[in-house]
This record gives sequence, structure tokens and C-alpha cells, in this order.
Amino acid sequence: MSLFVSSRCAFRAAAPMKRQFAVRRYATEPTTPKPAAEAPPSGNGGSSTLLYVAAAAGLTGAGYYFFAGTPAAKKAEAAVREVTPGVVKKALTGGEQGFVSLKLEEVETVNHNTKRFRFKLPEDDMVSGVNVTSAILTKFKPVDAEKPVIRPYTPISDEDSKGYMDLLVKKYPNGPMSTHLHDMVPGQRLEVKGPLPKYPWTANKHEHIGLIAGGTGITPMFQLCRAIFNNPEDKTKVTVVFGNVTEEDVLLKSELAHLENTYPQRFRAFYVLDKPPKEWAGAKGFINKELLKTVLPEPKSDNIKLFVCGPPGLMNSISGNKKSPRDQGELVGILKDLGYTPEQVYKF
Repeated sequence: MSLFVSSRCAFRAAAPMKRQFAVRRYATEPTTPKPAAEAPPSGNGGSSTLLYVAAAAGLTGAGYYFFAGTPAAKKAEAAVREVTPGVVKKALTGGEQGFVSLKLEEVETVNHNTKRFRFKLPEDDMVSGVNVTSAILTKFKPVDAEKPVIRPYTPISDEDSKGYMDLLVKKYPNGPMSTHLHDMVPGQRLEVKGPLPKYPWTANKHEHIGLIAGGTGITPMFQLCRAIFNNPEDKTKVTVVFGNVTEEDVLLKSELAHLENTYPQRFRAFYVLDKPPKEWAGAKGFINKELLKTVLPEPKSDNIKLFVCGPPGLMNSISGNKKSPRDQGELVGILKDLGYTPEQVYKF
């Protein structure tokens, strides 16, 4: 069962936590964490095993690049099934694979402008192939358009989940891809390519990380959190600062609350609302310098890292936007004013 599903169930039984804008110490006595998901088995075999893996990846991509049901696709599927048992098969292998056609299996309305989409992988025993941290590209060609629309998204399903991949998508006015996805119904197909590597993560790479997000910018942050807390060997401390317009706009809140309730000595989350309800006890307005100075690890702390992801306005205010996928751009804004260095900040 994925963390996305299990945490939602757990949160229904837990009372909602009210947040005060103040410094809060980590608990000195850790609670007993729930069993974390086991990491997928890693291949340690010889050269023959590597050949099998390469064959599986190539054939998987080749078969599903074409429309389902063609002779080429069926032949590729049959070849993939002959791979040595125990080798993890990946739907997305990157490189020269190209776009893979995935069928939409399920749609869940999350709030007034956001839906969760579950796409079925080509085979039930396949994993997506997405790793931490990485994203995927989605593609579709509007009627009468000269060029296809291509947009990146970060899946929210576990990397070792078999048979499916979940996307959390907010619909934006005049957003061609988000509108297309929100108009899709189960049974239709979407072209997907990946993974697109971002910040390579290994257990305990940093002692303390700060995740500053706005809107759907929480999805790569959640991917990183899930990897950390699903690994019993990873002891990284995590602080999340999450800005939204209204309380209804706060995505993955039950999943974040599950982490906070389960790992209070290592995880804490601060929510900021631009238009809060009267009873709101958290921070109001926009993510500002005072809040970040209070809750984030200090710039002079040993081995820290800050991650930023959100709409252009948030990026410009907090850290500045990156120039391209390979160019982080200049560090500006609040984080520079607080004394953080470019090496301490990563922009998704």
C-alpha cells in the first residue's frame, strides 16, 4: 500500500493539528514509527543480469511506444515477460526510449481545481522507473495545433508501487496541459516520458533540509519526504514551509500530517495562507523573511540544504527562478538576504 493511500486512512482517525507561528523544538523522545515500506531490491548480479535489465528496458520502451495491440507491441511484451524472475521491470527507462502511452485508470477530485490521476503501467508487475528526485514529461497534441504541448510533473505515488503511477494536477486558467488532463476520463491515454533526474538523493546526504513550496510545488517535496521516511536508515530532519491561497488549496495535507504525527522529532510543517479563515492559527499572508528565519536551519549550520518549488512569484521572492533545467541561476531574494549560499539552495 502506498504512503499516499495509507496516510490518508491514518489521518482520518487523527485529530487535526493547529499550528502557531512560533519556534517549536523537536521532541526529545521519539515515538515508535510505523513500519516503513521496504526499498525495492537492488540488482547485484553479474554481467548477464545487467544484460537482462537492458533488454527489459529497451523492449518495454519499444513495445509501448506504439499503439497497444499492434504486432510489434505484442512481440515486445512477450519478450519482456521472459526476463529473469526477480529483476525489477521499469515502465520508464529514459534515454532513447521515447514517449510511452499510459492508460488513465482512475480520477479522484481533490478540491475545486485539483485532481489525482492514476495511470496504469504497461504491466501489473512493473514499477514506474521514476527515482528520487526526478520528474516526468507529459505530451499531447491539440486538434489543429502545429506542435504538441509538453509539461513536466512529479508523480506522488511510491517509486516501488507496481502497476500504476499517480499524478496530482492543479488546473490553471489557460493552461493547455492541465486543462487537457482535467478533461480526460478513464480509458483515455497520455504520452509520458522519463525519468528526468533532478537532485540526486542518498540517505543522510544532509543532516537537515528545508522545503519551501507553494501550490503544486509541494509534489517534488513530498517525493523527497516519502523517500526519507520510507527508509529506516535515513535520519534526515525535515522542515516544510508551505504557502497557499486558502486552506482548501493545501495539497497533501493529510500525508504531511501523517509524517508529523509519526516522526515529531524529525519532521515539522508550517502552513501560510493568503486568505485564511477566521479560525486559522497559522501564519497569514505570504511566506516572508521573518518566518523563514525562525523555522529554517541556520545558514551557518553544518550540512544543510534548502529546496524551493512553486509559482514564479514565490520563486522570485524566495530564491529567484532557475534559468533552465541545467542552470540554477543566481540566488536572490529572501534566502540570499538571510545569508544562505547558492550551494545551500536547490530550485526544482
